[in-house]
Amino acid sequence: MAIDHEGPLSRHFVDGDILQSHILAVLSATFPKGEQFFVDSVRNFRDQITDEELRRQVAGFIGQETMHGREHDRFNEVLGELGYPTRFVDSTTGAAMGLFQRFLPESMQLAITAAAEHFTSVLAEQILEDDSFAEQDLPEHVKDLFRWHALEECEHKAVAYDVYDQCVGSEVIRLATMHALTGLLGAVALSSLLGSVITDRAARNPLRFVGSLLNLRNSPFARRKIALRLLEYNRPGFHPDDRDTEELVARWREALFGEDGELNELLAGARAG
Repeated sequence: MAIDHEGPLSRHFVDGDILQSHILAVLSATFPKGEQFFVDSVRNFRDQITDEELRRQVAGFIGQETMHGREHDRFNEVLGELGYPTRFVDSTTGAAMGLFQRFLPESMQLAITAAAEHFTSVLAEQILEDDSFAEQDLPEHVKDLFRWHALEECEHKAVAYDVYDQCVGSEVIRLATMHALTGLLGAVALSSLLGSVITDRAARNPLRFVGSLLNLRNSPFARRKIALRLLEYNRPGFHPDDRDTEELVARWREALFGEDGELNELLAGARAG
């Protein structure tokens, strides 16, 4: 995949809205180092996996996550040129992941990855199924990036969980990690967003900022169902495939990469390159 980000991109590229633009920018900035942590966490246990189908899925997971990090790196460079502090968010994310790897056992790192993959798959499902994302005034190359990423997150949503289940298996660790991660991610996301917004001169205009704050209710990520789906992870015996997204994945796989897929040219360009 090689998405062209050379087209024009306005400072507030999501509906001309301050906060929604910063939310998407901060989210993108966390992906490269976050995705690499996920890859490393799963790779630590690759030799312990006995199921051949799961080994095949792990190989696909590593390939997809690596590509996601690369493409978001490219997009983050563009965002940085617009004034978003993507390099700072990227470096702080990397520092946090480094602390996890230094001080936490590999089993806990894998539990973090399984929980974080639940967060990303819930957001991915929202992007693909909710019309509010499609209806946003957003450059097509940005929509392409997030739809492609969302599709593959839904495709491999159970891989890290299955590796954890086979190689670690502790429900206590799984649930405790999710509870801790929920609080940590909330604090980090809010502080990163505030840190990004305060660099934006437009946010110092009270009328514009309050208007943007009120407009958050129209964000595709401000939906009650997202919180409810995140809570499903806390159910004993939970599995990511309890939510059937096969039809959603098949529909978007066809739309993006089928015979007349919207992103076929980008895929062909990447292969040629």
